[in-house]
Amino acid sequence: MTEVYLQELGLICSLGSGVDTVRQALMDPDQARGLTPTDRYSPGRVLHMGEVVQALPDLRHLPAPYQTRNNAVAWAALSQIRPAVDAAIARYGADRVAIVLGTSTSGLPEGEAARAQFERDQSWPEGFSYAQQELGNLAECLAVGLGLTGIAHVISTACSSGAKALASGSRLLKAGLADAVIAGGCDVLGAFTVAGFSALESVSPEVCNPLSQHRRGINLGEGAALFLMGRDAGPVQLVGWGETSDAHHMSAPDPTGLGAIRAMRAALERAGLTPDAIDYLNLHGTATPHNDAMESLAVAEVLGCEVPVSSTKPLTGHTLAAAGALEAAFAWLTLVDNPQGQLPPHWWDGQPDPALPALAVVRPGEQLGRAPRYVMSNSFAFGGSNATLILGAA
Repeated sequence: MTEVYLQELGLICSLGSGVDTVRQALMDPDQARGLTPTDRYSPGRVLHMGEVVQALPDLRHLPAPYQTRNNAVAWAALSQIRPAVDAAIARYGADRVAIVLGTSTSGLPEGEAARAQFERDQSWPEGFSYAQQELGNLAECLAVGLGLTGIAHVISTACSSGAKALASGSRLLKAGLADAVIAGGCDVLGAFTVAGFSALESVSPEVCNPLSQHRRGINLGEGAALFLMGRDAGPVQLVGWGETSDAHHMSAPDPTGLGAIRAMRAALERAGLTPDAIDYLNLHGTATPHNDAMESLAVAEVLGCEVPVSSTKPLTGHTLAAAGALEAAFAWLTLVDNPQGQLPPHWWDGQPDPALPALAVVRPGEQLGRAPRYVMSNSFAFGGSNATLILGAA
């Protein structure tokens, strides 16, 4: 059976840029970093956002349709693994390195700015291209910038996109359709997105509070996580994944958790693991009333209430289509160079919802006392699109 490895990782988010910086902030037992109050995307209403504040690559060497913040954030993550990517292209050829990415925002911020100028001046900005807003633009940008001629596509299933991109990349490798895959996700903040989630009454006015009886909704964030996937051994193996669809409601999850349960069990079956093999679970953990209730039921049903769990969204915000890839990156960080099994803390008010199963949330500074072997990550999206990944230490 073909084994698939996550050989290299590049990431950028509100916790910082690069493996070492993000790991330190993620595991910090003393404070929850990452979210900052701002009204940049909601004038007159201050919200906590997970913003990328680092300087981003200049994309003016690329055609105008690719000059977007979304692409620049992705390129920042790509630059961290560029030597390995270039080596893969040299080894396999430009037609044998595939790109599979999750995104949902694409060039929306540029579209917002262009529309504002048009309403003000009755003219579009010089260089503005509607193609910036096409969902496939992100994969095209990386393919053009790297000179790749093989498979390149985007998955846009809302919050499960980044996780599904890794599953898709694994299938390409197992089918022999590619010899290496750049897979992951990227999304950026914008007024349109914030307004949309606000209209659904899903945005919390405070830092999100997953699993708490006082939870009031999500914080939004931005970021990118890109992996170089291949069949040659690497530090982490993608051992299993599960994908299901509820078809229950456009935005609300199935309250029974059936789709989530099926996704988690499918991932375990594909990995050939029993539930007790999982050392840590990164929850989807959005802190909305419905998501946390559904996911808690699913976790209790599949894994029980003893496995350590945490939501990392109080650190990064919900990065939407990037979330599945970013949280897979956190699973990767948990597995690599972590001999004592330090776990990402679950930051909340410590007031569990008595209506939910009592999951074993990770306390700040908590460790397994040994190197973790298998980590699971859940991603559940609008429309009932569910994805679960299992990563294993190689």
